[in-house]
Amino acid sequence: MKSKELAVCLVSGGMDSLVTAAIAANQHENLAFLHLNYGQKTEKRELESFKKIAQYYNVPTTHQKIIDVSFLKQIGGSSLTDDAIEVKKYKGESVDIPDSYVPFRNTHIISMAVSWAEVIGAKKIYIGAVYEDSSGYPDCRPSYYEAINALIKQGTKNGDIEVITPVIYLKKDEIVKKAIELNAPLIISWSCYERNDKACGVCDSCALRLRGFEKAGLADPIEYDQRPSYL
Repeated sequence: MKSKELAVCLVSGGMDSLVTAAIAANQHENLAFLHLNYGQKTEKRELESFKKIAQYYNVPTTHQKIIDVSFLKQIGGSSLTDDAIEVKKYKGESVDIPDSYVPFRNTHIISMAVSWAEVIGAKKIYIGAVYEDSSGYPDCRPSYYEAINALIKQGTKNGDIEVITPVIYLKKDEIVKKAIELNAPLIISWSCYERNDKACGVCDSCALRLRGFEKAGLADPIEYDQRPSYL
């Protein structure tokens, strides 16, 4: 049986956050969706995807929150937010932190989610962090979420809010299969770092997504400018 407890779900509009929303919807009757505009190059398309996903899961407008955090663009330091830094093409596996990393972004996002959760009485916050991405992103590591949950326990009124990471140990092909299993609408998700009209197919995010679909033996339903093979 689904829990009647309200849960907050962070929904960027990407595939990982879509599947996380699908998992949350499978476990909770009542959801609240949070989206942040932070000056990213694909802000317009990500917001469009967020709205479509919220509509698909029947999230009432009173429980849809869109917050402007454009100070992250002012800070810069990422190819996603800084116009002076070009979005790089995928060049294969690397242990280096890519320039698409937005400094400390997830902490800002989670902090706002926790604040909102306290206001609306939610105890669970779902986020689509994936460990496979943590070769580049330090705020996608399981150890980071252990630390952030310890901080939340210490820094909130009742100390009973928890961040849930249901896809953190899944590979991209497993996330694709989970989306199919849960009937998540992949066609309205958006993962590209660079373009708003059609996915570029060559940035890191597009490459990981396309490879996930290839490994799953499925075709990605969204439109791409290029569809290289990443197997």
